[in-house]
Amino acid sequence: MNTLKAEKRSMDVKAKRLRREGYVTGNLFGREIEGSIPVKMQKSDVERLLKTANKGSQIMLDVEGQVYNVLIKEVDFNSLAGRVDEVDFQALVSNEKVHSVAEVIFHNHDKIAEGVLQESLREISYRAYPSALVDKVRIDVGEMKIGDVIKVKDLDIAKDKDIDLMTDPDAVVCTVTAVHAGEVPEEETAEEAQSEE
Repeated sequence: MNTLKAEKRSMDVKAKRLRREGYVTGNLFGREIEGSIPVKMQKSDVERLLKTANKGSQIMLDVEGQVYNVLIKEVDFNSLAGRVDEVDFQALVSNEKVHSVAEVIFHNHDKIAEGVLQESLREISYRAYPSALVDKVRIDVGEMKIGDVIKVKDLDIAKDKDIDLMTDPDAVVCTVTAVHAGEVPEEETAEEAQSEE
């Protein structure tokens, strides 16, 4: 499991200044932590971590030598500046279920022979004990045909008895629809018919 080093952050120093100095700020909270612990991490360490982990990933957070088993709860990405500004972590307790999300990743788009893949869901929300956390749900769509629909209840995550789904099991994750190139939608035809009268 990935480990990220962090230092406790003094609230006297503004986050803006820390970012200028090459840090990403964040907070660590959890049932066994009073309030929350403001932390700062090296920007390069955070960027390296986020190449393999993301919101919903479980990692080890080393805060000045004390290591916490944590869930990446939120990643605040500043798209204007092209950087991560803040990352929040939830300390995990082995016998306590936590709310998390799993990112939906589609594989083999290029193998769909007919139709277009419509992706309806990017993440699935659930509750689970730390030992059962999932950060990615991979779906092979290569065999799908026009009219095929995959719902949340069809996925492995829905069949896992250690996971309580928060996302509706009947929610559509993806479907393959036909491509109608060059056809005129019916409403337009009706309007054209009226304008010709």
